[in-house]
Amino acid sequence: MSSTMNNQAAVSVIIPTWNGEQWLEQLLAMLERQTIVPLEILVVDSGSSDATCAIARHHNVRLVTIAQQDFDHGGTRTMAARLAVGEILIYMTQDAVPASRDALELLIEPFSQNEHIAATYGRQLANSDATLFSKHLRLFNYPEAPEVRCWADRAVFGFKTIFISNSFAAYRRDLLAAHGYFAGKLLFGEDTLTVAKLLENGYCVAYVSKACVYHSHNYSIWQDFKRYFDVGAFHSHQAVQLEKFGGPGGAGRKYVCSELSMLAAEKKYLLLPESVLRNGCKFIAYTLGKHYTKIPRCWAERLSMNRNWWSSQPDK
Repeated sequence: MSSTMNNQAAVSVIIPTWNGEQWLEQLLAMLERQTIVPLEILVVDSGSSDATCAIARHHNVRLVTIAQQDFDHGGTRTMAARLAVGEILIYMTQDAVPASRDALELLIEPFSQNEHIAATYGRQLANSDATLFSKHLRLFNYPEAPEVRCWADRAVFGFKTIFISNSFAAYRRDLLAAHGYFAGKLLFGEDTLTVAKLLENGYCVAYVSKACVYHSHNYSIWQDFKRYFDVGAFHSHQAVQLEKFGGPGGAGRKYVCSELSMLAAEKKYLLLPESVLRNGCKFIAYTLGKHYTKIPRCWAERLSMNRNWWSSQPDK
């Protein structure tokens, strides 16, 4: 890919959707106002029953529809990548809205500056309705300082070396294709595994903190439990690949201390018990997820945010 390429002719934006009418109009309107004009916006809808497809057609995007049961985090994104025509593939989720007109331009800028960068991801800012817990998660995972991480950095960052989010991420298409795009039939984490392969083969991932989207979730304690159960199960299921990067590296302890410090600084002392409960539940959920093979499948389905995935797993 030439560093002098015409960015306006090089970018395909890919957005998987399902019942996303709440956010899609705003997202597509912001994409149309970007300082670089994507060659195409490819929306892959998996059986929406609301106005999602109508909104997409109104904005004259390239719309592809699949059955809801056919959606797969990695497989669907791989299918979209093969349909896309751009040299750079920008993945977004339906609820991630660019915070500025130059968000896409900033996100892909590192590709023309460093040929070893194969993927980039932007900063996720909390929505205006975000709880303090949701706000802290975004601040912890998406700080102000930019960063480039490569294979040699795994001794320092552990799992964080391969952190990325397909809610707002860009990939060099040629390198993504050369590494098999995204693995299919995963609980989630298709982006993480792909970055792991890219780094192992000598490439790097860049965190572009100036490229921002608004994207956050106000999860309940039970939803957080399910999410961390899935994280633990993913880490166990993909242990062979992930263990090459060490481990969490004390990130959990750092997160808890950071959250408690934020609540104290905001003088939200009444939320301290909820913080302790939330983080205790996350720890229990992650531990259970790590040992999911010892748990009856019917329990795992109830503890997971992605119940359908478990039915595809072989009997123990």
